[in-house]
Amino acid sequence: MQNVRFEDLGQMRYSEAWEYQTARHRKLVENKLAHRQEAPGTYPQEHCLLFVEHPPVFTLGKSGSSDHLLLNEQQLAERGIEYFPINRGGDITFHGPGQLVGYPLLDLECFFTDVHRYVRHIEEIMIRTLADYGLEAYRIKDYTGVWLSGPTPGVKGTEAQKQRKICAIGVHLSRWVTLHGWAFNVNTPLEYFGYIVPCGIADPDKTVTSLQRELGRPADFQEVKDVVKKHFSNLFECHLTPATPIAFTHNILS
Repeated sequence: MQNVRFEDLGQMRYSEAWEYQTARHRKLVENKLAHRQEAPGTYPQEHCLLFVEHPPVFTLGKSGSSDHLLLNEQQLAERGIEYFPINRGGDITFHGPGQLVGYPLLDLECFFTDVHRYVRHIEEIMIRTLADYGLEAYRIKDYTGVWLSGPTPGVKGTEAQKQRKICAIGVHLSRWVTLHGWAFNVNTPLEYFGYIVPCGIADPDKTVTSLQRELGRPADFQEVKDVVKKHFSNLFECHLTPATPIAFTHNILS
């Protein structure tokens, strides 16, 4: 069983979390290259799972279109929203307060070398987490992520019939070491998604939701983190080792 270092970065700007994430990713790759003569899993690797909550930011994946951002630079500045094109897969998405962002940094050669299985594992973590809250989530063919349908408290009419995305997933791999991860809407303010075409999906029968909206009440954020961690360790058959961020002090939202 692999050990995975768990770090909760708290509230952190996207650029700072990106810098930290890439430094941890680079360390994994360098360690792998230093042991290239040894079989994966026979030497210690510092796999990581990072949790973070970002201030409002839109990120655009390498396969996405900038046309899916519906605000100009001035409008972004007026609303206090940052914007970053990045190297993950997928299109445009939103990160913000009340959203649980997870960045697994794993050397998949120590687990399994199958990108699709890796993405399905992340989806399954969220499906099992939502099941613990009494919600039946599912996958949609050709749409990466996790979805819900059926009744939502306080929602009526055609809006109640839509399929609702609650977790976006975008990943990148280098030498089988993973980067980026998921964005799980827990108590996320959903109005920000009106400023983009979320994940590039313009289908009027699909929308975005949050755990708070589905439950009709705010969710306990720490409790959600603990549930996600439980399913992560079970699915990846790993042991999460609690740790604090290494030599990083920009853990602020202001």
